[in-house]
Amino acid sequence: MPEMLEIVMIVSFGASWPMNVIKSYKARTAKGKSLAFLCLILFGYIAGITGKLLNPDYMASFGDKWYVLVFYFLNFAMVLVDLILYFRNRHLDKLSEGR
Repeated sequence: MPEMLEIVMIVSFGASWPMNVIKSYKARTAKGKSLAFLCLILFGYIAGITGKLLNPDYMASFGDKWYVLVFYFLNFAMVLVDLILYFRNRHLDKLSEGR
C-alpha cells in the first residue's frame, strides 16, 4: 500500500509536466520560467531515485515493485525536457532582443 500511495503522489506531480513541456515549446520564451525551480525539481527526483536504489527493502523486492521507479524516471525525463526547452527559449529571447 505505501508504494501505491507513492505512485499516486508521483503521478499527481508528474501529470502536469507534459502540458508544461508543450506550453514551453509553443511559447518560445523563457519569461515566467524559473531555472532554479526546474533544477530543484530535478534534484528532488535524483534524490528520490537514489533513495529507492539505496533502500535494501525496495531492492529486495525490485522484481515486484520496479514500476514505482519507472514513474520517477518518467517525471525526471519530462522535467529534463522542460529544462532543455528553457535554454532554447532563453536563446530565442536573446535573438528577439537583438543580442
